[in-house]
Amino acid sequence: MSRILVLVRHGQSEWNLLNLFTGWKDPDLTAQGVKEATAAGTRLKALGYKYDIAYTSVLTRAQHTLRLILGEVGQPDLETIRDQALNERDYGELTGLNKDDARAKWGEEQVHIWRRSFDVPPPGGESLKNTAERTLPYFNAEILPRVLKGENVLVAAHGNSLRSIIMDLEKLSGDEIVARELNTGEPIVYELNEDGSIKSKKVLAA
Repeated sequence: MSRILVLVRHGQSEWNLLNLFTGWKDPDLTAQGVKEATAAGTRLKALGYKYDIAYTSVLTRAQHTLRLILGEVGQPDLETIRDQALNERDYGELTGLNKDDARAKWGEEQVHIWRRSFDVPPPGGESLKNTAERTLPYFNAEILPRVLKGENVLVAAHGNSLRSIIMDLEKLSGDEIVARELNTGEPIVYELNEDGSIKSKKVLAA
């Protein structure tokens, strides 16, 4: 019995390209992001898995990434569930700001703390800890049980919602997970044991 969970961060978005804090805003993919998502689908197709269900956020960049991947793996009509529990971290007052402008306004050290601490949120926004408190109950109630009963599940989401899931799966500390970089359009393929522990992990790098 295979218990496959694929996590993939969306391809490059228009606001990634502009170096803006995006959060819950809804830009689409760039041309480069489309290429990244399509390439991710090609790499997943080569593994030969068929998927039973897919999950994504309510944001366009993740949904577009998922559609491109599903087209490449030959399952364009796969059942897909969209939920805001998988949305990116809400950056509050940083949303829409260029990261360099944010540093000029609040200082390099403060912006670094907001971006790279586990439990310090930006003004009006979420920390990674807050994001995990939103994402993990949904993952553990809705997604993980399907994997553990033998389904192959594909999740296309965002850097911080996926970090929350990875932290849980890999039993990482807050300090360890904030240091983990997730590249756009780069799938991570987990095979799980029946108790939810990791049997194998592959990062499908470009």
